[in-house]
Amino acid sequence: MTATTLCEAFQLTAAARPDKVALRTPGGKVSITWRVYADAVRRVAAGLAGLGVGPGDTVALMMVNRPKFHLCDTAALHLGATPFSVYNTSAPEQIAYLFANAGNRVVITESQFLPMLRQVCEQAGIPHLITVDSGDALTLDELEDRPAPGFDFERSWRAVSGSDLATIIYTSGTTGPPKGVELTHANILAQCAATAEVFGHQEDERVISYLPSAHVADRWGCHYSSMIYGTEVTCLADYKTILTAFHDAKPTTMGGVPQMWYRLKAGIEAAVEHEPDPTKQQAARWAIDVGLRYVRTGQSGPVPAELEAEYRQADELVLSKFRALLGLDQVRVAVSGAAPIAPDVLEFVCAIGIPVCELWGMSELSCCATINPPDAIKIGTVGTAIPGVEVTLADDGELLARGATVMKGYRNDPEKTAETIDPDGWLHTGDIATIDPDGYVTIIDRKKELIINTAGKNMSPANIENAVRAASALIGQAVTIGDNRPYNTALIVLDPDMAAGFAAANGNPDATIAELAKDPALTAAIQSAVDTANSRLSRVEQLKKFTVLPVVWEPGGDELTPTMKLRRRPITEKYATEIDALYG
Repeated sequence: MTATTLCEAFQLTAAARPDKVALRTPGGKVSITWRVYADAVRRVAAGLAGLGVGPGDTVALMMVNRPKFHLCDTAALHLGATPFSVYNTSAPEQIAYLFANAGNRVVITESQFLPMLRQVCEQAGIPHLITVDSGDALTLDELEDRPAPGFDFERSWRAVSGSDLATIIYTSGTTGPPKGVELTHANILAQCAATAEVFGHQEDERVISYLPSAHVADRWGCHYSSMIYGTEVTCLADYKTILTAFHDAKPTTMGGVPQMWYRLKAGIEAAVEHEPDPTKQQAARWAIDVGLRYVRTGQSGPVPAELEAEYRQADELVLSKFRALLGLDQVRVAVSGAAPIAPDVLEFVCAIGIPVCELWGMSELSCCATINPPDAIKIGTVGTAIPGVEVTLADDGELLARGATVMKGYRNDPEKTAETIDPDGWLHTGDIATIDPDGYVTIIDRKKELIINTAGKNMSPANIENAVRAASALIGQAVTIGDNRPYNTALIVLDPDMAAGFAAANGNPDATIAELAKDPALTAAIQSAVDTANSRLSRVEQLKKFTVLPVVWEPGGDELTPTMKLRRRPITEKYATEIDALYG
């Protein structure tokens, strides 16, 4: 039987595997089986119904990655309601805007966010504020003790249809206020079915939930896929601990942004560089070289039997040990998305035996639209269209997509919806791309972010930034400046963890980021990385100058969206003095 709603999928999964672990935290401090999960959903749904939540209503959630998020979100779905999440880094004004757009009367949160949310709720006239832990608000336990009289849970969830809204994903708002992407149960079921067809599925899949639940990738990869396929989810409250969580969670599928893979590569290279045993060091370098040759050869055709055998030997003797040390020895498939990843980094990670499939998607398409098939990865592309999705190019090179995963529309904004989805059902993505004869898509850049220099040359800033970040793990962010300028320059922001390691290695362990930004040794290291990047870029793309900023950029701040996308216009305005100095 194929489920037609997420509620039906959840009920089928819970009935099929009642004693399997559904949700947990690192170390197993919290461990919730599907039976316990289903019972909690029933109780929370009855409590929410007691507050008047019903079909078509919206429910806001603001919390870190924790099991109770899943309980509350899934309970709201069983009422025919639409739960949506708020980024934890949001300012009160931003939250007030979202609540006004969503029209919710209920907010579920945790104690650390209560003071801010209480103020927002009072100003917005939102009557119900619930906390999942403790604090001066209605607690989840108290909510469960106040069910709606005569509430019929079975009738409630069976009344939900595929066309009902399952969530609202609020875009990051790089160029204006966030837009509310409305996704239906049918949208999400189509997304999960298509991606499962690409990746396959095993009985006991395990994932780590560390991206914000307000991000469509976490909802797809951890929340909804778990409801449908019974995946065990380890909830990680602090995403900065992701590299140490691998050993505990033993993920079988793993998703990450490029920076995670950059740091993984840098960590392995550093370990090899500082290996005290010459024999082990030589073996490691040999194995990585074999892996790279294996991957590169496979990109152009069949791998010769001799190289195949050498790679198997390298994997058995060395590469498998790398994966075990990382805690990624059980990863079946991995993905990289949200931003382009440097081809040489992708080669390296694939070479050590972690098959990272670069993909592309957007909230408006329920998450992924193109994926590199695990058995046919074409490095430098974002893969082919997933089953049920069509892609094509407009006359100006803009990538268009249509299919069952295309959003219902933007909430309360029919004009913007009509601008984005044309009468033929094609969603205009805003990305400039190419499509090769085999159907593999390559993203060039955002349509509105291309750099056009004073000589009229069009360039992709993301391509340049990608080359720079890949050249050194010290670089957390790079912003290319060059629009209407005679040459390209860059603002460089250090990765705080890597910078701390650099400082310690250079005898200055207490140095601040501001001090390191002026350190001649660090400047030289960044210059070396820029030189490496320039060697991989065309002459017109190359960076002539750069400056290292004495600050760290945090997700959700002035410079980065909560999903780590660059806010280019605010950056150029905020750092106008530094930019002008580069062209002085």
